Amino acid sequence: MEKTLQIGSVVSWLFGFLFLAIGFINTFWGNDAGYGLFVILLSFAFFPPMTAILREATGFSIPWAAKVILGIFIIWSALGVAELFDKIDLMLMDF
Repeated sequence: MEKTLQIGSVVSWLFGFLFLAIGFINTFWGNDAGYGLFVILLSFAFFPPMTAILREATGFSIPWAAKVILGIFIIWSALGVAELFDKIDLMLMDF
């Protein structure tokens, strides 16, 4: 049986890596290590293998509407409260 590439899966992987990167930036630059680790943990909800593990272990799957709301919250908090662009500037100064 041939597996097909599904748009939802690709989008989920992209947002998972985006939120993982936001978490790493907040963990290692600036003074928000706790927030960064929290975002890293939340980013795992977007990766399809983690969704499959959660569904297999608990029988529960995170609905896409909850993922959209979670994604909006992460972007809002990273851009507004966590000052992501300032931390990216700090990161670029280190390199």
